[in-house]
Amino acid sequence: MPKYAALIYTADVDWSRPEFAETSKEYNEFGEAAAAVLRGGSALYPTSSATTVRVTGGKGGDVVTTDGPYAETKEALTGFYLLECADLDEAVSVAAKIPAAWDGAVEVRPVLEFDE
Repeated sequence: MPKYAALIYTADVDWSRPEFAETSKEYNEFGEAAAAVLRGGSALYPTSSATTVRVTGGKGGDVVTTDGPYAETKEALTGFYLLECADLDEAVSVAAKIPAAWDGAVEVRPVLEFDE
């Protein structure tokens, strides 16, 4: 069955803070309701905790790191789910129930699986 990444974009907040407890509860409720198709996922710490990695000169080149996200945006990547659904229509239906879809955005993207 195909897998889809549901990438969650919302205001850049620290979900571990107590003032987001109610929203965290909504995510827990979503997780319980969508358990049949959820294969993983997590909230992310704020973008200020991000480290961006680049390798100059291609493979084997110098590793350059910078603090912060790749790009400044109004809405940031704040979490993700890995969904296993019959098709894109089912993945979109599940994504519409993720609380971020109500006041932010959820990007659904098929996952390319490489042979091992």
